[in-house]
Amino acid sequence: MLRKTTTALLAGLLAVGGLTACGNDSNSGGSGSGKIILGFSQIGAESGWRTANTKSIQESAAAAGIDLKFSDAQQRQENQIKALRSFITQKVDVIAFSPVVESGWDTVLKEIKDAGIPVILTDRAVDSPDKTLYKTFLGSDFIKEGTLSGEWLVKEYQGKNDPVNIVELQGTTGSAPANDRKEGFGKVIAADPKFKIIASQTGDFTRAKGKEVMDAFLKAHKDIDVLFAHNDDMGLGAIEAIEAAGLKPGVDIKIITIDAVKDGMQALADGKFNFIAECSPLLGPQLMDLVKKVHAGEAVPERVVTDETTFTQEQAKAVLPSRKY
Repeated sequence: MLRKTTTALLAGLLAVGGLTACGNDSNSGGSGSGKIILGFSQIGAESGWRTANTKSIQESAAAAGIDLKFSDAQQRQENQIKALRSFITQKVDVIAFSPVVESGWDTVLKEIKDAGIPVILTDRAVDSPDKTLYKTFLGSDFIKEGTLSGEWLVKEYQGKNDPVNIVELQGTTGSAPANDRKEGFGKVIAADPKFKIIASQTGDFTRAKGKEVMDAFLKAHKDIDVLFAHNDDMGLGAIEAIEAAGLKPGVDIKIITIDAVKDGMQALADGKFNFIAECSPLLGPQLMDLVKKVHAGEAVPERVVTDETTFTQEQAKAVLPSRKY
């Protein structure tokens, strides 16, 4: 009888212990550490900008004492959706991600909402009409970046009546920055008929693809005056193609890009680029602040825009020595 009583008592204690452990896991998102657990899905490592963005998020999470579960989607939406569902299974406290493209997120975002996990969009937006599927969007104003690029071009050719032939290296097809930068730039130059985009094609935001597409542009068109590249990396690849064709980038073909990563800023300082609209990748500190607030149930703005500027050659020379990325 004593053995049976002792066995029953031990079983009861183990059951209580098991319940307590499960309770701790639930309260801390499964870590047992008491830290906020953030699941973050990154687009990939397609550019210097993206690498700097990833580093900023990883370092900021560590500094903020946030447990970061990081996933690289390698520029594929299906990989990103798989990662988001994995975060649900892992019972993270907050999910943040930079969407590869704008469309196709409603189903998985509804699954996350049903699981009671708040979502923060970073860098890129989604086109869902249901704004309750995420708490906030932190990132740049891509339309403004395109607009600023177009305004510089209009000013550069002010008072000149000759046609200005433009080729455009677009970002990843269907992505928010590609759509918005094209829209902003296009609306500005449309006011003057001398500006004409004679060729436009995606370069997937990569240096290699930028070189490949620019090479094709140069073979198809002998009268290119301006290149508008949706990011520095594609512009840097285009420089290689332009130089290989025996032309001088920044002189024979003026180059406008967006991002202002260090390599791009160096090209601007060297006169190979002519103008850069900044798109800062250092979103980590702002993201961690938002993560803490949404986890605590605090209200946050629906849209948080990063502070950015533009650069000409002389401005690039002045800030390049202290550039962080």
